Amino acid sequence: MNRKPVLEQILQRRRQLRLTQEDMQSRIGMTRQQYQRLEREGNPRLDTLSLVAEGLNAELMLIPREKRLAVQRLLKEADHEANPPADENPWHGLLDEES
Repeated sequence: MNRKPVLEQILQRRRQLRLTQEDMQSRIGMTRQQYQRLEREGNPRLDTLSLVAEGLNAELMLIPREKRLAVQRLLKEADHEANPPADENPWHGLLDEES
């Protein structure tokens, strides 16, 4: 099955957090069947995608194409430096300005 990149990321994040599709019901109020359909073939609305991201302790972000590789590099470096528990927000502090 050829998934859309965002749907693949959602699936990977859910598995990383060791959550089942049924667990998402209590996290975001979507039935298991609705969530299963979204993961399998969905074309979610932006508000639904935002809700799913919240349930996965993640953030939606638009990254300019010319900055994509730099952001991916930063994320990879951050993963190597400190592997926080998967349930923590991996974006926290990444883009904060230094005081």
